[in-house]
Order: sequence, then structure tokens, then C-alpha cells
Amino acid sequence: MQVTIDVSMYPNREEFIPPIRGFIEKINTIPGLTVETFPTSTVVQGEYQLAMQAVQDTIAACREEYGMAVYVMKVIPGYEAL
Repeated sequence: MQVTIDVSMYPNREEFIPPIRGFIEKINTIPGLTVETFPTSTVVQGEYQLAMQAVQDTIAACREEYGMAVYVMKVIPGYEAL
């Protein structure tokens, strides 16, 4: 099953652009996903297990590298937005 995940990241720091760029760069390295970035969110699309694991792993990596952030996600199973 395909899934579309719309992710917005809100880093808890004054310099918020580097963590957002880091998230986008990391998620774009994962093969098998379609990723498109918009001004307010990044859309990740792919096979359900792969896409969910990719987002989870990317959030964990960003937490270690950049510290605390809030993530707002919309998960739309069975829908291909891109």
C-alpha cells in the first residue's frame, strides 16, 4: 500500500533553518521514496512500511544532531499526492 506523509518540523531553537534543511537532506537520501518540499512542509510518498520507517529514522537522526523539535504530520494511507 502506498502512503503520503506530510511533515512539518518546528525546531525548538532560534536558528531553525539548519535543522529543517538537515531533515530534508536526510529524507532525500532514502531510495524508493518520492519527496517534494514546499514552503511549509515536506511530502514523503512511497510504500507504507518504507515511508513510515524513513520518517521515523530521520526524526531520530535529527533529534540526535539538532536537539528538540516538534513534528506535525498528516498520514494518508492509500493516497498518492505526488
